[in-house]
Amino acid sequence: MPDEVAGTPCPSCGTPNPPDRRFCRRCAAVLNPAAGPAPLPWWRTVWPLRRRVRAGSGRAVRFLVILAVVTALCAGGLLLLPAGRAVLEDARDKMSRPRPVTPVDTEASAEVPRHPAANTTDGLSNRYWGAPAPGARVTYTFRTPFRLVDLIITNGASTSPQEYARQARALRLDLEVTRQDGTRHHEELTLGDKPGPQTFHVGIGDVKTVRLVLRSAVDLTTDRHLALAEVEFFRRG
Repeated sequence: MPDEVAGTPCPSCGTPNPPDRRFCRRCAAVLNPAAGPAPLPWWRTVWPLRRRVRAGSGRAVRFLVILAVVTALCAGGLLLLPAGRAVLEDARDKMSRPRPVTPVDTEASAEVPRHPAANTTDGLSNRYWGAPAPGARVTYTFRTPFRLVDLIITNGASTSPQEYARQARALRLDLEVTRQDGTRHHEELTLGDKPGPQTFHVGIGDVKTVRLVLRSAVDLTTDRHLALAEVEFFRRG
């Protein structure tokens, strides 16, 4: 008859074992198995997804947290989308080679004799549009919508310094762009008081018409008028 032993029963067969034994003297089962890992709290079951959850964790709470996170991400994406699109378009503008585009119609609100607004798109820098006073505007219409990347303006009567100084100049232009869908873009261009072309990077899509309004006149007297030699438009290549 086996010796009577007092101790903790085997978790497998129930046989009592001395306290110093590691395995059951009858079935060899482990007497003191290591404790299993503690269950994860519910917030650690959200990401990455885990199957072990703490007892009593509510699925409703987890669902609400996930829904809140997804909603916040969607809202942030919508808010950042216009800015991200603008950055992408700007990068494409810089990587492309601009190509010239010519308007199909040029119309001015006022012109002095022998100096029509059409002179601003004839490719000749010694012929100019003459306007009698600030506030005069010229509107350029294009056949098909395009992305306006660059605008090159040659101010004054000519690129020659002597001829340039003979007429008044506008040192500020109001740029008004109308897109194909009817929306408008307004921008102020500041010109240097010097002969020669001046480049402005604009980056406006779906351009249908461009209007320039002359502002901030210099050297305007009764025997002089405002002169604008050339306006060149470039689209993304």
